Amino acid sequence: MRLSRYFLPVLKENPSEAQIVSHRLMLRAGMIKQASAGIYSWLPLGFKVLRKIENIVHEEQQRAGHMPMLMPTIQSADLWRESGRYDAYGAEMLRFKDRHERDMLFTPTAEELITDIFRAHVGSYKDLPMTMYQIQWKFRDEIRPRFGVMRGREFFMKDGYNFDLTKEDALHAYNRHLVSYLRTYERMGLQAIPMRADSGPIGGDDTHEFLVLAETGESEVFYDSAVTDLSFGDREIDYDDHAQCAGVMEEFTNLYARTDETHDEALFNAIPEERRRIARGIEVGQIFYFGTKYSDALNAVVQGPDGKQVPVHMGSHGIGVSRLLGAIIEASHDDKGIIWPEGVTPYHCGIVNLKQGDAEEDGACDALYQSLTALGLEPLYDDRNERAGGKFATMDLIGLPWRITVGPRGLKNGVVELTSRRTGQSEELPPEEAVKRVAGIYAAL
Repeated sequence: MRLSRYFLPVLKENPSEAQIVSHRLMLRAGMIKQASAGIYSWLPLGFKVLRKIENIVHEEQQRAGHMPMLMPTIQSADLWRESGRYDAYGAEMLRFKDRHERDMLFTPTAEELITDIFRAHVGSYKDLPMTMYQIQWKFRDEIRPRFGVMRGREFFMKDGYNFDLTKEDALHAYNRHLVSYLRTYERMGLQAIPMRADSGPIGGDDTHEFLVLAETGESEVFYDSAVTDLSFGDREIDYDDHAQCAGVMEEFTNLYARTDETHDEALFNAIPEERRRIARGIEVGQIFYFGTKYSDALNAVVQGPDGKQVPVHMGSHGIGVSRLLGAIIEASHDDKGIIWPEGVTPYHCGIVNLKQGDAEEDGACDALYQSLTALGLEPLYDDRNERAGGKFATMDLIGLPWRITVGPRGLKNGVVELTSRRTGQSEELPPEEAVKRVAGIYAAL
C-alpha cells in the first residue's frame, strides 16, 4: 500500500478524551473514530489489525478441532426467559421491541441461542463431543464506557461452546481451550496469565480469566511471580489427548494467580514473600465449565449409551478480539507510539523515501516495494511529498516492526537502512539483503 493513497488520519496532538495509552494511540494513529459513547468506527489501519487478530483466533480454534459458525446479533427474549436469565442479566443487556411488539435483545452472549441450535439437531451421544464457536459483534450497555475499545459498549468477540456427554469430557474441553488460548496469545506477542476468576452472570464453578499485566488494567490481580516465567512456546499438542491437555492446565494454573474477586489472602501469604506480586491486569479472555445449567433449563438432552436421555455438559469460552488491540498496545508501546508484535502488525514493513520525486530514489523504493510484495509481504510505502521528520514520526506512531529507509547517501553506497521499531537499532544493507532479512523474520513466525 502506498501511503499517498491510504486513508490514515493521524493526529499530532493527544486527544483530550483519551485517558489511557491505547485509546490515545489508537485515535492518534487513525485506527478508530468514536461514533457515540463506547461505540467506534474501525478505520482502515485499525480494521486491518482487527482482522489479523481475528485470523489468528480462527486458526488456533480450528487447530483445536472447533467448528466456526455465525449467529445473529439480535435474539428473541423468549429463549432468555426459558433459561431464567432475561430478568436476571441486568441493565447491561440492551432490550427493545420489534414492530410486532415482540421482546428482543442485542446479544451480550449466546449460551441460550447455541443451546437451542444444539437441542434442535443433536439427539445422540454418538454426535459428541462437539464444540462450535463464532466471532461476532456483541453489545453490553456499560453504565460508564471508557478507555476506548478496552471498555466499550459494542465489541468484537470470539465465543465458543462445547457439548459433552460427561463432566470428564467437558473438563477436557475446558483444558483444550486453555491450551488453544495460550497458543493464541503468544502468537500475538502477549503473555496472558490464566487466573482463577468469578463466573459472573454466565454461571458455573470452574472458570479462568486470561489477563495481560498492565498498569491500566481494570482488575487487581495477585500472583506468584514464577508464573511469568512460563511459556507455551512452539510445543506440539495432541488436542485429543486428555492427559497431555490436563498437563498443560496443571502447569499453567498450579501457581497462585487470582483476580480480586477470588483472592485468598491465606493462600497468597503462603507464597515466598519475594515472589508475591500485586498488580493490575487486562482481561482478554475467559473459559467456563458450567455443567448442565443451560441444558437442564432448555432441555438439551441426548440419548446415552444405555438408551436413557441425559442432559449434556457444557462450557463457554470467550476471547475479546477487539479488546486485544488495546491490550497489545498497552503492553507494547513507547513515547513515540505503538510497537506492533510481528504476528499482528498491519503491515510487515514500512518503506520511507527521503527524496520523493528523485528518479533514482523513486525507482529504488518501487523495487523494494515490488520485491517485498512478490514474497507475500505487505509493505507500507510512504511516498508522500513530506519532510523526513514527518515520515519518521508517522512510522513510529503507527508502530510497524521494521522500516527500510532509502536516502541519497545510502544509494550512492549501494545500501538502504533497516531499522527495528522495538530496539531502534539500524543496519545498512544492500536492498536485496534488507528484503531477505525482513522476509526471513516473518518466515520464522
